[in-house]
Amino acid sequence: MRRLARPKPLFLILLTILLVALIAAGQHLRLFERAWFNFNSLWKPIDEQAIALDQYQVMVEAQVIEGLDDDVSALTYDPVRKSLFTVTNQDSELVELSLDGKVLRRIALIGFGDPEAVEFISEDIYVITDEREQRLIKIHLDDETRFLDAADAEQMTLGLHMSSNKGFEGLAYDSVGKRLFVAKERDPMLIYEVHGFPHQNPEKSYAVHVVNNPKRDAGLFVRDLSSLQYDERSGHLLALSEESRLIIELDINGRPLSTLSLNKGRHGLQKTVPQAEGLAMDDDGNLYLVSEPNLFYVFKKPQRDL
Repeated sequence: MRRLARPKPLFLILLTILLVALIAAGQHLRLFERAWFNFNSLWKPIDEQAIALDQYQVMVEAQVIEGLDDDVSALTYDPVRKSLFTVTNQDSELVELSLDGKVLRRIALIGFGDPEAVEFISEDIYVITDEREQRLIKIHLDDETRFLDAADAEQMTLGLHMSSNKGFEGLAYDSVGKRLFVAKERDPMLIYEVHGFPHQNPEKSYAVHVVNNPKRDAGLFVRDLSSLQYDERSGHLLALSEESRLIIELDINGRPLSTLSLNKGRHGLQKTVPQAEGLAMDDDGNLYLVSEPNLFYVFKKPQRDL
């Protein structure tokens, strides 16, 4: 009777190297945490306050934003104007879009460095980030504005992790708690909460307080952060990751509740979203997404029959 041949040492070495490489890649891409979340989601009861990203379907996919050749970065919804705003970071501009992705107007940005995010604060008031210098710049915008000069604006520099070239990529604002959420892209990936900027009451002293939540940030099973959106109704935060092609819903304690994958075949997508850079939500809970260089998406949750 013939004995089974023993595996050759070289084969075992190569198999070990392959397994180590696969484990390292899984950890780098946060695949194990993502799989564990998906598994646990099968057994957890549905949170009544959840936005439930898993129920959304794409309604507008990869629509080219006509008239824009530069890369768009970030997105915010203006509930007063009922429109969207994005920024371009090559020939720097603030661009107003209709809810169906049409350019309404373009406003030149002077002295803003590398604008990467814009966020609606209140009527005619926004904050724009300068990624490289970690500046937060408060701007005032009205229907007659044709250009904005950073030298004329209230601004502050956080100066956190300045040695990294991965700066501020996303903003979100809680108008009730007066918190400005600021996302640092990665290396390290963090979400700061800035209290006191922009300054609300000129009669009170100017005081800025910055905090972060390491436990929450460690639980984000994505590789980077591109954009943020705060939902006033639920108090939940949405975080967009371009590299992981994923949107995560976080509850008030920073725990992941639901996800929306931007990969082909998920949520009705015919193709994978190439480079998602901006996320916004309107009053009806519809999600808007922009992707470099100039693509526009809309996701909606199907209405339930009564």
